[in-house]
Amino acid sequence: MEKGNPVSILISNEKGTESPLLYCELVHRARYGESFIITSQGCSVCEYVFCNAENSPGDYYNSTGRYKNQKATSNAVSSLKRFEINGRSIRITPFKGEKFDVLILYLKPVRAMRIIQAYAYLEGKQVKISTGGIASICSDCTVNPLRGKLSYSLGCKGSRKHSKYGDDEVVVGIPFELAKDIDEALGKIPETLS
Repeated sequence: MEKGNPVSILISNEKGTESPLLYCELVHRARYGESFIITSQGCSVCEYVFCNAENSPGDYYNSTGRYKNQKATSNAVSSLKRFEINGRSIRITPFKGEKFDVLILYLKPVRAMRIIQAYAYLEGKQVKISTGGIASICSDCTVNPLRGKLSYSLGCKGSRKHSKYGDDEVVVGIPFELAKDIDEALGKIPETLS
């Protein structure tokens, strides 16, 4: 990363707090040194993604004019990746070598490409990128890696608006079970400009 630190996400049984900040804001602040342990946060879409709420964000998305019609909205909402956090907390910290479930990185496209190449180096498999431009930090780059999948997102309106990460940055979520192999592969694959 050129700016800030990777962010460590750990699902925990520690006592957490309810934060009024959005999950993407908390992750971004952790990138620059802050730490949090939360049980809930201020984004209703993220509360749905983390199964802390069952109210579909469909009405919200319809009210914003984000989709052509109700069917398109329903398709978008049904594609959100969900994970039950309810009853547990989420530790969000700058990564300093401690235990984690997911690492979130903000990378320039060329660095994000290197992660894909390191992943491909391991077994020759392509990274399947699945994103709809919504719930980018919570669904795409936290929940999908919690399911063991390397994940990429170009962001979403909310995360870019509230976190203000760079227009030139791609968000990557790396699951714990892939991180060590990817890190080792980065040292073995050819350099981009060699």
